[in-house]
Amino acid sequence: MKGARKQIVDWVEQGRIAPGAIAGALALAGVTPDAARWRRFADALFLWLGSLLLAAGVIFFFAYNWEALGRFAKFGLVEGLLILAVVSAWYTGLEKPAGKAAIFAASILTGALLALVGQTYQTGADPYELFAIWAVLILPWTVAARLPALWLLLVLLLNLAVGLYCQTFRGIFGFIFSGGTLVWALFALNTAALAAWELAARRFDWIRERWAIRVIATASGTAVTILGTWAVFETDEVGLLALPAYLAWLGAAYFYYRHRERDLFVLAGGVLSVIVFVTSFLGNALLDDADAGGFLFIGLVVIGMSAAGAWWLKRIAEETAE
Repeated sequence: MKGARKQIVDWVEQGRIAPGAIAGALALAGVTPDAARWRRFADALFLWLGSLLLAAGVIFFFAYNWEALGRFAKFGLVEGLLILAVVSAWYTGLEKPAGKAAIFAASILTGALLALVGQTYQTGADPYELFAIWAVLILPWTVAARLPALWLLLVLLLNLAVGLYCQTFRGIFGFIFSGGTLVWALFALNTAALAAWELAARRFDWIRERWAIRVIATASGTAVTILGTWAVFETDEVGLLALPAYLAWLGAAYFYYRHRERDLFVLAGGVLSVIVFVTSFLGNALLDDADAGGFLFIGLVVIGMSAAGAWWLKRIAEETAE
């Protein structure tokens, strides 16, 4: 589709397509969606929004009416909706969008049921255990549904479990007490998830959703950028490997998303990460005395890097469109 759009733009610039015929040419080439494609988009949008809002509505309903509802009413409502969602997914079939949406809603309701059990019986479990158990319980559905959004939910739950664990015990397995442990753990988790997702995308068509990969790449890139910039100010907090890890991530991301699986979004995130890191480095080196000249220099460097990054990304976009 990008090639067709680029070709039509070239023809317009060459005067081979009249200005009044541009819309028709785009529609004929399939660049602009027709009525059937708009209907499919609206059907999918309303289906997923309805499933998500229904599951979220149950959670907020309990939050607002917690004192007014009895124990059996609470469990009956959640379990009834959970069973209804599972039965709907089984009856419709997981290969259809409606079945996938139903199993996604069931996965959300599973978390609501676990939270209800914890609040009702005061089990004393730590919050990280809730998210870890939630992830384990929905794993069979995640594997069976073959739905990228559900795998992304699983990764989110693991992030929450790891983050809350590190906050509870101040380190992995309770014996690493560095303040940067949480960032390291999230970086390792999301980088591993990104690598596994990219490998799986080479074998399975259903998981080749670039938006989901970009979400995980954003999480991994954000964590490693925090490690790199943190190392500029407090190396002792994150360790000596923080800066090498940051540079290695940048190099790997450039090689893979520039030459193997070209992804302009991830490359743009890398450009932003470099700008943040360089700005932090210059700020730490030049702004001890809050000199106005230092602020001016850093501002000019940011402008220069932003312009260079935009030029580079534009070149890659043009290569992709060809």
